[in-house]
Amino acid sequence: MSSTTGFSSYFHFSQVDWPSMWSATGETIWMTIFSLVVVAILGILLGLLLFETAGSSNFWARLVHGLTALFVNVFRSVPFIILIVLLLPLTKGLVGTIIGPKAALPSLIISAAPFYARMVELAFHEIDHGVIEAAEAMGATRWQIVYKVLLPESSPALVSGITVTGISLIGFTAMAGVIGAGGLGNLAYLDGFQASNNTVTLVATIIILLVVFVCQTAGDIVVGRLDKRVSN
Repeated sequence: MSSTTGFSSYFHFSQVDWPSMWSATGETIWMTIFSLVVVAILGILLGLLLFETAGSSNFWARLVHGLTALFVNVFRSVPFIILIVLLLPLTKGLVGTIIGPKAALPSLIISAAPFYARMVELAFHEIDHGVIEAAEAMGATRWQIVYKVLLPESSPALVSGITVTGISLIGFTAMAGVIGAGGLGNLAYLDGFQASNNTVTLVATIIILLVVFVCQTAGDIVVGRLDKRVSN
């Protein structure tokens, strides 16, 4: 049995169960992509709702804005590890289990969607108001303004925001793995930390860093192509 302490303990690659490592990598990527798609949709809807109801004199619009802002502020403020435990009954009801990659999805989505919603709201507020006024002067409806002005004009910021959110989700999947949600976090905890196998922990960490790097690079490329200031 090789030593489990010291610098050399990180390089016993023969002790790594590679099929399990690749399977855990697939689970982490699946959890991240699935939750990111849902978060993007919910975040844009929540951010749009916050933007459209902000500063309104209509009572119902103010009520909707207040409730939406409360939901966003509460759930983006709760630490993720606590949110997982808090949502266990809901998770059980939605996916039928509290263990495995599917069990992490409700917590991942509910935690990240409010975070992204604030980024979306900020992106909409940064649009030149003159562009919106010009569209209104030409007789555009509110929905036309949304999909012909707000979304296109804010697309670089929206993609940048979803990239940051995606990187956060990768970290969240690792935390979720500690309580049995699968993925690289679960493998690093069970086969790495609990089994005193530092090599497994190191390899899982490197793979997570590579996934983050790919996510950030892809996001930067898309933003560069969408941003008129960069393109021109």
